[in-house]
Amino acid sequence: MDFYIFTFLILLVLILILIGIIYLSYWIPKKKGKRKLGIILSRILIVFFSILTLAFIFDDFLFFKSDVKKHLSEPKIELKDDFKLLTNEDFGLKDYYHKFEIEISESDKRQLINKIKSEYNYIDEIQNDFHLPEKVENISKGDTITANYQTDWEYKTEIYYSNGKGYTPTYKIISISKKENNLTFEHILD
Repeated sequence: MDFYIFTFLILLVLILILIGIIYLSYWIPKKKGKRKLGIILSRILIVFFSILTLAFIFDDFLFFKSDVKKHLSEPKIELKDDFKLLTNEDFGLKDYYHKFEIEISESDKRQLINKIKSEYNYIDEIQNDFHLPEKVENISKGDTITANYQTDWEYKTEIYYSNGKGYTPTYKIISISKKENNLTFEHILD
């Protein structure tokens, strides 16, 4: 509960600072006899802060196919056919979590499953309780650890790497459903 109170207080202070900046952008030019300039500056700041706030709130609506391709390029996943974005969600500041799901073509699904199965570290047995960060004892900066395996429901590629001392490691999971033509991407900083 303390976390929510602390977050609320920080947001309240930020809102008060923004209101103060907007008011000063009007008041200072007005005191110098340039009332119209004050009105223009304050309106520009109101529009700027409103757009910034809306972009943060509606981040899910501003997620496009080009963003999907960018996220999939790091694990070297290339989709040859068109795809449909099904879901997109992200949340968290300190503990960040981003997940999206897309519907892919049957040929892309086959190609990705073959890619996972052909990796040198592919585990051929069913691994329903596999969690890559638990398998890593010590990871230093620059190390990237990957795992390729299958569960009862999907084929998976997991990537885990350090972001340097004092930073949380990055953990990415790409899952391809066995039943449907869906690909799920998860990006976790925890």
